[in-house]
Amino acid sequence: MDLRESINNQTDVSFMLAKHIFSKEVKGDTNLVLSPLSIQIVLGLIAAGCKGPTQDQLLCFLKSKSIDELNSLYSHLVNIVFVDGSSSGGPRLSVANGVWIDQTLPLKPSFKQVVDNVYKAALESVDFQNKVSPFL
Repeated sequence: MDLRESINNQTDVSFMLAKHIFSKEVKGDTNLVLSPLSIQIVLGLIAAGCKGPTQDQLLCFLKSKSIDELNSLYSHLVNIVFVDGSSSGGPRLSVANGVWIDQTLPLKPSFKQVVDNVYKAALESVDFQNKVSPFL
């Protein structure tokens, strides 16, 4: 993986996302906050959990040659940029990402490992069939 090329590709995707969203959502005197990196990380998480044509399309959109290349890039970014990964005193960002999967679906251990180790995200199997009792 050429890190510079991968980062340039992700920058291109960020600008494309921002341009598209701002052109559709910003009207008049409105404000919009957008984190292309967060969107890309979520799409990377989804790509890590799928296969076949769905994964191919996500990799194409994210301008990545393979899931291993994408995971390697995001692992590198997470370890450098995020608060829990940066020890160099550089930029510090706090991001909370998580994956919630219906408890009736099987979960591959390799996906859990990628979510934990690459994306530093939470992964939970939850009950989407039954309503949760109100807390208050």
